Amino acid sequence: MNAILAMEDGTIYNGKGIGNRKLVTGEIVFTTAMTGYEESLTDPSFKGQILLFTYPLIGNYGVNKDRFQSDRIQAEGVVVREFCDTPSNIKELIREEGKLGISDIDTRDITIKIRDQGVMRACLAIGDYNDEEVLDAAKSAPYISDLDLIEQVSCKDKYRVRGDGKKIAVLDLGIKRSIIKYLADNGFDLYIYPHNTTVKEIDECEPDAIFFSNGPGDPKKAKNAINIVKHFLGIKPLIGICLGHQIVCLGAGGDTYKLKFGHRGGNHPVKNLKTGNVFITSQNHGFAVDENSFDKDSKIEITEINVNDNTVEGLHSNYLNILTVQYHPEATPGPQDSKKKFLYDLKRIIM
Repeated sequence: MNAILAMEDGTIYNGKGIGNRKLVTGEIVFTTAMTGYEESLTDPSFKGQILLFTYPLIGNYGVNKDRFQSDRIQAEGVVVREFCDTPSNIKELIREEGKLGISDIDTRDITIKIRDQGVMRACLAIGDYNDEEVLDAAKSAPYISDLDLIEQVSCKDKYRVRGDGKKIAVLDLGIKRSIIKYLADNGFDLYIYPHNTTVKEIDECEPDAIFFSNGPGDPKKAKNAINIVKHFLGIKPLIGICLGHQIVCLGAGGDTYKLKFGHRGGNHPVKNLKTGNVFITSQNHGFAVDENSFDKDSKIEITEINVNDNTVEGLHSNYLNILTVQYHPEATPGPQDSKKKFLYDLKRIIM
């Protein structure tokens, strides 16, 4: 089947289609990860986005559902240079999930375009569509900041993952399974709540800390989560990863902004400003914390920065009991130093 990928700047690519015959729109982004395509496709943070893999061959080691980060593919569409046919079942997964993808196009050219111009709206189509129709759909697609994506990926009802340790109320904004496993494996007693849960419900849990998860879209759309931060600020320890890091920032009086093309992949260097140590991290985000948005009297300290572009990677406050990181310490894309360090800091702030 033929497939068409159109971007809002007018660029059109024609390639081989895989999956359902339909048309989807989304913000086209790229990830530099060389492995982990199952994790990426099922990561709720990719909701509302068309995901391009810069690594040229996808599917070469098959699909293992134990590695899924949610119960389904979350990306709206998939863009690759080449799908591996043997022994992979990635194509079957895309079909089963009702999704679609395109291959046999110049993904390097698209990546360079995104790096130069920034992420943009795009449309991917398979079926009886022409170039003009697909381009018009790309140009009329909503911007990511206009979409309420969190409600589409959050759990519907609260649930518990029992542990013998400290009690953590987890606000599910599109949480990855690996984060739940990371916290559970270290003994924490987890009470996991939907994105729209109330302050009263969390209070009734009597948690030792409140955790804000990763998730898709613009953090400023997470108004309920931001209000929860404001309510518990200085009262309970507040912990955040990825989107949660940005939400804690907003609730604490800071600001966020959209990055040109974001950080997505498993090779992002992060520097600890106290020790000078640099470690390699896994990341997936399109927004960042504004380092100049905190008042001098806020008592919030920037603890880590991205070595590539100096964006904020970590916040801490002993006074307000805040601990957040922009990267995913539980993902460990080879090195495990960020995983161990975050766990040490987490236990220290809760204890």
